[in-house]
Amino acid sequence: MRAGVGVGPRRVAKPRVGVAAVFLLPALVVLGALVVYPIGFSVYRSLFDASGNGFVGLGNYGAMFSDEAIRTALGNTVVWVVVAPAVSTALGLVFAVLTERVRWGTAFKLVVFMPMAISMLAAGIIFRLVYDQDPQRGVANAVWVAVHDTFAKPAPFPGAKPRPGADLRPSGGGAFSTRSVARAGTSVNLPLVAVQPSDVRGARQAVLARPRPGKVTGTAWLDFTRGGGGRPNVIDPGERALAGLTVQAVRGGRVVASAVTGAEGTYVLPAEAAGAQLRLPAANFAAAYNGVDWLGPALVTPAIIGSYVWMWAGFAMVLIAAGLAGVPRELLEAARVDGAGEWQVFRRIMVPLLAPVLVVVLVTLMINVLKIFDLVYVIAPGSSLRSANVLALQLFQSSFGTDVDEGLGSAIAVFLLVLVAPVMYVNLRRMRKERRR
Repeated sequence: MRAGVGVGPRRVAKPRVGVAAVFLLPALVVLGALVVYPIGFSVYRSLFDASGNGFVGLGNYGAMFSDEAIRTALGNTVVWVVVAPAVSTALGLVFAVLTERVRWGTAFKLVVFMPMAISMLAAGIIFRLVYDQDPQRGVANAVWVAVHDTFAKPAPFPGAKPRPGADLRPSGGGAFSTRSVARAGTSVNLPLVAVQPSDVRGARQAVLARPRPGKVTGTAWLDFTRGGGGRPNVIDPGERALAGLTVQAVRGGRVVASAVTGAEGTYVLPAEAAGAQLRLPAANFAAAYNGVDWLGPALVTPAIIGSYVWMWAGFAMVLIAAGLAGVPRELLEAARVDGAGEWQVFRRIMVPLLAPVLVVVLVTLMINVLKIFDLVYVIAPGSSLRSANVLALQLFQSSFGTDVDEGLGSAIAVFLLVLVAPVMYVNLRRMRKERRR
């Protein structure tokens, strides 16, 4: 370079507004068609009645809060927003922390995250079967009934009743008592019918009990001969014994003796049973425990939230695990060296450092929950759909259901947008702060 010859400043190319507009125009058109126009039209449509011709102003918004079904949907939506994201995030945090130290942590994360590959519709069908009332089909009730029957012995012959014409009559509460009193040295037979075939499968042939001096004996059996031809109140060949049946002797309203029928259906009561009526307590015939009505009006919302947590806990776990991988290990080790326990390290160090990630997961799930529709629509049966209703489902029912009212449906859509807006604003502010860092 020659001395004295200076180099002037470089010219900065002026932004070409026209070129930028050309590139932005397609995106703006798509944004306007898919976002701006639907929002604007929903706000406009919410100001008119069901026909779309009568201007009602804010009338649809007033009707929205006065309608009982919509109030139920709003209450359920609040429960969803409070419970589902919090539980999913908490489980994701626990899974992420616990699987960090085990060898099979990756496999566990894969299993927990796998439900994310299933659509909401498929998950709804799966959990409709899981929550089925019949323990033979529903996994939840199969487990619940198994646990219940472990601690509470089921009735041996649910639904059984005395044969017509037998010396037994209802005595209240599902129990049956003899009309006459028992005498020592005699045999009192107890013929029953309406016994389920599965309850006598493998049972022995009933045997007529022999009288014993000073005692009361008898036989309880299924007084039914397959193919017909049997005699009533008589033990015929092929008629099955009812083993495990409790027989009580009752005098003056008090149980004075009790016995249980053996494998051949026979029982023996001591001398105290003489002069007492024999009673078959209701515990012999109580209906089998059928589990919990998971999809009934009382539990349908918690049950559906459980299916949502099953799907989205893996999503929370993966994001939190990614944030946990960026936590400085020297901080954790220094805390342990200083005598902090694992719970203190988790609560005082891990959780504060993971706070930004936890907020991201929580906010994302809150926005997702406000739009929940598929799970509720598929899992809740018709009898409980009203109790499980949420705003997104009510929007669909009001706009396209039997009583079509697009004005009311548009008002619900606008209200949902108002609910989502603060959450989105918080999320945007957080993202701007992250960029500044």
